[in-house]
Amino acid sequence: MPKIVHAADLHLDSAFAGLPAEKARERRRELRELPDRLADLVLAEGAELVVLSGDIFDGEEAYPETLEALRRALRRMDCPVFIAPGNHDPYTSRSPYGTAPWPDNVHIFRTAGLTEITLPELGCTVHGAAFTGPERTDRVLENFSVPRDGMAHILCLHGDTLSPASRYGPITREELGRCGADYAALGHVHQASGLQREGGCVWAYPGCPEGRGFDELGDKGVLAGTVEPGRAELRFVPLCRRRYHILETDVTGRGPREALEAALPPAEDLCRIIFTGEAEGIDLAALETAFRDRVYALELRDKTRPAQSLWARAGEDTLRGLFLQEMRYRYDAAPSEAEREKVVRAVRFGLAAIEGRDL
Repeated sequence: MPKIVHAADLHLDSAFAGLPAEKARERRRELRELPDRLADLVLAEGAELVVLSGDIFDGEEAYPETLEALRRALRRMDCPVFIAPGNHDPYTSRSPYGTAPWPDNVHIFRTAGLTEITLPELGCTVHGAAFTGPERTDRVLENFSVPRDGMAHILCLHGDTLSPASRYGPITREELGRCGADYAALGHVHQASGLQREGGCVWAYPGCPEGRGFDELGDKGVLAGTVEPGRAELRFVPLCRRRYHILETDVTGRGPREALEAALPPAEDLCRIIFTGEAEGIDLAALETAFRDRVYALELRDKTRPAQSLWARAGEDTLRGLFLQEMRYRYDAAPSEAEREKVVRAVRFGLAAIEGRDL
């Protein structure tokens, strides 16, 4: 019953093109530290096996310092490590996988067809395949099944379960269910899937361990746990240094600065904040300047609607007009500013209900 760590889609040397140049360089340096954080986790978990399911690099070339950081971290894991190159980092004779010296504990799958390595001391067999170009449309699991030999069988693959017509290694749920593997460690999809089951096969995407844009939100990490014949139990472990957030904040009845202050995430993170509700106009550039040092990166968007005078339609002979007349009477009779503010909030909620819209 080997203890394993499953990671994928590190995308080392990503450009971070959405950030200013200096922060993009800093994020690339931080991403280069990710293999060491992964090695720390492997050692803390006492993992006996690591499977890396492709797109370890963001392209077919890598900076020398990135390669050295990765090789050092893999060597430090001190257990068997299996890599299945993906569509961003396919195996070729000129790729880092074909030219760089790799530690003795690292096995790189180098062929498009499945090959296997048995680890008798762990009671398991690891099956894997490589992208050998930026696309592959063949179905690597179409006629594959594992032997019934009492071993735990683990697949290490980069591929796409979302579309049978994918150009990126299509894998169907039916193939996973038929293949007989105990655990399919997949890469390619950047959102963690959670553990899924098809037939007797448990499969999962861990997602990318570090977000790189506003399409990769929230906690990012890897999977850790155990695999044995007939059972796989793994849990998600956050590993990211920074998180991306998309948040909405309602400015109705308060200023944009107050609304922004209330919405800000932790200072180390990157956020896109969308203003909603009613406003007379928001100076996004001024707010970004005032708050840019409060988080790692800040992007603001305005989706507010023009504010309307609360009492403008109080003279209507309608339900809205009658409601506003009654509430204006209560507003004028309120004994304090705090009580008048309560009436204003009630009016806003009441108008939203009458008009059938969200506040």
